[in-house]
Amino acid sequence: MSAAAASATATNVAVVGGGITGAVCASLLAARGVAVTLFESGRGAGGRMAQRREVMEDGAELRFDHGAPYFTVSNDEVARVVSGWEARGLVAEWKAMFACFDRETGKFTDFEKEETTKKYVGVPGMNSICKSLCLEDGVVAKFGVTIGRMDWVQDKSSWSLASLDGGDLGHFDYVVATDKNIASPRFSGLTGRPPPLDWSLLPQLSVMIQDIPIRPCFALMLAFSEPLTKVPVQGFSFNNSDYLSWAFCDSSKPGRARVPLNSQSWVLHSTAEYASKVINNIGPRKPSADALAKVAEELLKEFQATGLNIPQPIFMKAHRWGSAFPATATSGDDKCVWDKSMKLAICGDFCTSPSVEGAVLSGMRGASKILGCLNFPSGL
Repeated sequence: MSAAAASATATNVAVVGGGITGAVCASLLAARGVAVTLFESGRGAGGRMAQRREVMEDGAELRFDHGAPYFTVSNDEVARVVSGWEARGLVAEWKAMFACFDRETGKFTDFEKEETTKKYVGVPGMNSICKSLCLEDGVVAKFGVTIGRMDWVQDKSSWSLASLDGGDLGHFDYVVATDKNIASPRFSGLTGRPPPLDWSLLPQLSVMIQDIPIRPCFALMLAFSEPLTKVPVQGFSFNNSDYLSWAFCDSSKPGRARVPLNSQSWVLHSTAEYASKVINNIGPRKPSADALAKVAEELLKEFQATGLNIPQPIFMKAHRWGSAFPATATSGDDKCVWDKSMKLAICGDFCTSPSVEGAVLSGMRGASKILGCLNFPSGL
C-alpha cells in the first residue's frame, strides 16, 4: 500500500450536505480510499437537484424536478465527469426547444437553434446523480440529520460534530461544508438556533461566506390531463412578467414516465422579486399549506393569463426555495473556500457560479484540497 493510500485509509471526512456539491466531493474522496460520512438534513440526496414525488387522489404517482430543471457544461474537467455519468446512464441529453415568451405581446420569440449548448438531465430524475454518488463504496450517507454544531478541537486537530438536537455525530479529520447557511444568521431565522459554525474561529473566511446574497424562488408543479397544444416549445423564459421567470415541460425529458397516459407535467419558477415579496410577508420559516396554496393560485393565474389556452390542472402544488439560489460567487479562482490549518473546505455553487456546473466544480476542488494534504498527486 502506498503512503498516500495508507494516509487516506486513516482519514475520515465529514461532508455536510447531500446536494450535487457534497455528493461529488464525497464520491471523489471515497474513490481514493478516504472514509466519508455525508450528513443531509433532507430525506434524500439531491438538494436543488431533488425530485418531488406526489401521489394523486386516485393513487397515480407524479414526479417533478422542482429545483434545477437541467444543466449545461462548458468546463473541461466537469465535462469529463459528466461523460462518465452519461456512460453509466445517470444523465442524458434533453433535446428540448426553448424560447422566450413576451407577456405584453403574447408571442414567443428567440427560438433556440438546434446546435445550442447541450442540456443534460438526470435519469430518471435530476436527483439520480446525487443518489448514485451517495451509494458509492466508502460513502456513509446519513439522511434526516441537520448539523447543529461544528466545534474545532485544538488538541486533537479535528472537528467534533453534533446534530441539531444535540446528538454526538463523532470526530472528523476534515470537514467539507456545502451549506451556505452554515455560519449565516439565516440559519437562526430558520431554526431559532445559532449557526453551527462560529466564525470567530475563522475571521479571515467570514467576510467571504457570512452573508451571501440569495435569490428566493417558488416552484409550481402542475399536471394536465392532456398536452398543452398551444405551447410550441419544451421550455421558455418570461419577459415582462412580475410573477413568472421560467416554465419547463418536465414530462418531455428523457426517461420520464407519463402517468396517467397522455398527461403532461410542467414546473414553473417564480421571479425572485415575487418570491421576496411573499417571504417578506410570511417570514423565513417554512410556509403553511394555506400560504403555499395562495402562491400556487397566483402563479397559475399568471400562467393562464398568457393566452396559451392553459386548462385547469389535475394536480397543482407550490414549493418554496427560500435561500437556495445564490446571487453571487465569492471565492474567485480557488472555486472553494479552504483553510488548511483548520482542515475545513466550504464548497458550493456560491463559491463558483450559481449553476449545477459551478456546484460540481466546487465539490471537485474541495476534494482536491484534502487529497493534496494526504499527499495524493494533484488532479482527480
